[in-house]
Amino acid sequence: MFNYVDLFIAFLIAFSAALLCTYPVKKFAIKIGAMDKPNSRKIHIHETPRLGGLAIFIGALLGTLYLQPYHQHLPEILIGSIIILITGALDDRFTIKPILKLSGQLAAAFLLVSSGLIIERITIPIFGVIDLGILSVPITILWVIGIANAINLIDGLDGLATGVTTIAMTSIFVMALIDTQIIVAFLSIALIGANLGFLYHNFYPAKIYMGDTGSNFLGYMIAVLSMLGLFKNVTFFSFIIPVIILAVPIFDTLVAIVRRAYNKESIMAADNKHLHYQLIQAGYSHRKAVIIIYIFSALFGVMGILFSNASPTLSLLITLVVIILLYIFAELAGIVMGGKRPIVSFLRKILRKIERSQ
Repeated sequence: MFNYVDLFIAFLIAFSAALLCTYPVKKFAIKIGAMDKPNSRKIHIHETPRLGGLAIFIGALLGTLYLQPYHQHLPEILIGSIIILITGALDDRFTIKPILKLSGQLAAAFLLVSSGLIIERITIPIFGVIDLGILSVPITILWVIGIANAINLIDGLDGLATGVTTIAMTSIFVMALIDTQIIVAFLSIALIGANLGFLYHNFYPAKIYMGDTGSNFLGYMIAVLSMLGLFKNVTFFSFIIPVIILAVPIFDTLVAIVRRAYNKESIMAADNKHLHYQLIQAGYSHRKAVIIIYIFSALFGVMGILFSNASPTLSLLITLVVIILLYIFAELAGIVMGGKRPIVSFLRKILRKIERSQ
């Protein structure tokens, strides 16, 4: 059973530590020149310090230390997070080559695999429970690297990645409470607190960015949390649960890969065509674009929670709802039907009628 007072105290420690540590981290980033400079593909117009992920890491670490969790894979998880953190910090300062970033991510993923923390089986529709066998290792590595990069790709607007990952981890935390998964709940609540403490400085207009230091670390930790908890749940559709929770960043990543492959561009190349940029170009303000993505992330988080305890019939219904939500999100971003938004326009008309009737 959980001691909810301890969970709340850990949350407060992580929140306060990240909130306060961001000030010296910001000064340190400016001192060493870890700055995000404006360019043609970025929206911000002023140089902004990076390395905010250091404050998130410190906050999460202190919150976790208070709870004193035990798990056989915890040492490897910690060392892997430090490797990811250092890799991201180097990129924030020196803008290292993609292959070097990938090497750091691979090192962290291999460390997890060597410790025995792998995705051994998944549950998918019709086929049921599937033991992955020799595919466990490559799928685990692909999952860790994929989620780390998905969070990195969505980190394009002030407060966006911080908020999206907080929502995802909150969903995981709720499921951990329901399933009494202690280690997942302990790590989640510390990360949630640290994220929210940092968000005070990072929401629009941001005074500091989390940088690759933060986005890679948070992506890595979300991948780890899902492996510790969600993939261990062998109920119907267990493989889809973490995918639903992370639907927004995963969808954005898949769209980016397809777009770049179609245009014969490197899938590692940066651009300004991600979903959040498309929302800006569609006429939404910076703040509104972020809030729209927050709302969709929260909806997907709720869908994931419902999925975790749903019957097969309800699971199929939720799947349909998720697909519809993704389509509406794509319409809002103007990436389907040549930029036309029939469903969004229809929903707006209904809302206007409701407002008039009131």
